[in-house]
Amino acid sequence: RTNKVPHRTTMVARDRRRAAVVASVVPLAALLHPGHAFYLPGVAPQEYGPGTKVDLKVNKLTSTKTQLPYDYYSLPFCRPAEVNNAAENLGEVLHGSVIKNSPFDIRMGESSFKVLCRKQLSDSEVKLFETRIREEYRIHMIMDNLPAATKMYREMADGKVVTMYDRGYSLGYVGPANAPMGGMTALPDKKAKGMAYINNHLRFVIKFHKDESFTGARIVGFEVEPLSVNHKYKGEFTEDLTQLKLETVPVGPDLPPQRVSSDAGGASIIFTYDVKWEHSDIRWASRWDLYLYMGDDQVHWFSIINSLAIVLLLTGIVAMIMMRTLRRDLNRYNEVDKEDLQEESGWKLVHGDVFRPPPLPLLLASSAGTGVQLFLMSFISILCAMLGFLSPANRGGLLTATVLLYVLMGIPAGYYSAYLYKSLKGAEWQKCTLCTALFYPGVVFLLIFLLNFFMWGKGSSAALPFGTMVALLAMWFGISVPLVFLGAFFGYKAKLPDQPVRTNEIPRQVPLQAWYMQGAFNILMGGILPFGAIFIELFFIMTSIWLQRFYYVFGFLMIVLLILVITCSEISIVLCYFQLCNEDYHWWWRAFLTSGSSGLYLFAYSIMYFYTQLEITNPVTTMIYFGYMGIAALVFFLITGTVGFYSSWQFVWTIYSAVKVD
Repeated sequence: RTNKVPHRTTMVARDRRRAAVVASVVPLAALLHPGHAFYLPGVAPQEYGPGTKVDLKVNKLTSTKTQLPYDYYSLPFCRPAEVNNAAENLGEVLHGSVIKNSPFDIRMGESSFKVLCRKQLSDSEVKLFETRIREEYRIHMIMDNLPAATKMYREMADGKVVTMYDRGYSLGYVGPANAPMGGMTALPDKKAKGMAYINNHLRFVIKFHKDESFTGARIVGFEVEPLSVNHKYKGEFTEDLTQLKLETVPVGPDLPPQRVSSDAGGASIIFTYDVKWEHSDIRWASRWDLYLYMGDDQVHWFSIINSLAIVLLLTGIVAMIMMRTLRRDLNRYNEVDKEDLQEESGWKLVHGDVFRPPPLPLLLASSAGTGVQLFLMSFISILCAMLGFLSPANRGGLLTATVLLYVLMGIPAGYYSAYLYKSLKGAEWQKCTLCTALFYPGVVFLLIFLLNFFMWGKGSSAALPFGTMVALLAMWFGISVPLVFLGAFFGYKAKLPDQPVRTNEIPRQVPLQAWYMQGAFNILMGGILPFGAIFIELFFIMTSIWLQRFYYVFGFLMIVLLILVITCSEISIVLCYFQLCNEDYHWWWRAFLTSGSSGLYLFAYSIMYFYTQLEITNPVTTMIYFGYMGIAALVFFLITGTVGFYSSWQFVWTIYSAVKVD
């Protein structure tokens, strides 16, 4: 699994430098008083003096096998005297994060070994620990806004060994019943049941950086080395942990591990930790580099080249149509006699029907309006992340920004849906606006609400609290819906240009089409190339979501998005032209579905990814996975379909404006 660890490319470095420039320029223009400092959210450095307390916060437990995060204190760990929730934003809640304080006492520069507590576990608590260990749960902590990480090493193709970080640390491991040491990480035979061992000792390796430009030290690395140790002590156990005389000190991987087994009944476990401080030359601004490292960036460049090859192919076809075929058609249609035209065939013959409103115009208009809303949301979110404004240091920032942008983009959604609906001779603009504001968001909200019931039943922290559900509903009905109506008001009031050709009163009969020009086949073929332009980058995105990795190559993602837009536009134009040449004027819905069918391929890819990359066996988790991937496929369908539809609409308008019609 080390070949899927996230990566920081050169482009990301440039993005970070660019963000640093912005952070230094904005205050000069925004603040009237010199000397005031300004930092982007989540990126303000903090200096620690000798002996200063360094807060360590606990986050959540995650597993790639169950995909169900849990609160850290859902397991019977040592607790502080009072457990307090840290401030969370909307994105953190949606992501299932539950950040709380911890009992760890860590002081700047003080290396020490401490006993945290002794827990007398009941049979049910031991069984819970064993279950979570077998489900391969990892624990996540935060120190100075840095997530805890486990150091890993990987040998590159050129023989160079690089250091990488894996998020969090393992709760425990499964080993043979007679495991001689605490460093065992897995069974040689994965089919064997084995015994569960808990990592009850944590070694915190904290890296700090000092410089003459500031006083104190800045934390630039937070590594955790977990160990399983069956602690023994001399004499009677005392509640004064400073007086407890442990025989298993110093702690190392050669000590007997701490076993947790439901077969053995309850257990008494002593939790300990030690702190190691290491000076580092890594500057504070570069401390996220190891977290964002993804190995070899050649795969991303291969993705770009693959996508560009598809774009160049389609561009050549479109150029041939526009420069040769269309010019020849226009010259022929504009020069031949009217009698000769009766024997001709081609796209001019359907000029009296090409702008005839399609069936279900209200659904088409609301789909296009929602697609515009989602496209602008995605584009602006990726742009802000590429420029460094949505740093991973700002936990939940990307998800929060995405939700807020979706709500605010209700204005263009209402405008474009109402404008299109008016172009299709629709009169019930209020009904169209309600459909735009409620239909697709309602489908998604209902699906998430149903999945939430199952996550509530499992006690997962991914289940949205009732207050968050109310807040999302308030944003939807209090902000998004009014903005959609505002945009629709201006869209329906906008003046429509005169159509280039008149629509006949009697519809023209569509000739019998060849099998390869049939609607279903044409639509399915049209979605292959847009999906082919993004499927390599899609692998990294899905890996970051379902395998708990960082994804921060938004520069590559922006390029892929632009290539996707061009691909959707060109494939829709090409197939729309072929359809009109065969005298089939029912192009409205087909233009939307041609490029939109790539959403179907995305869902099919998610099925393949499920069986080849994931180890999910829980039926509830399977339902959650396919539920969320269904939502992703629907969003992708609406975005790509909208891009293809508006491109085809502009193409049809342009070619029929250039032809002379009596």
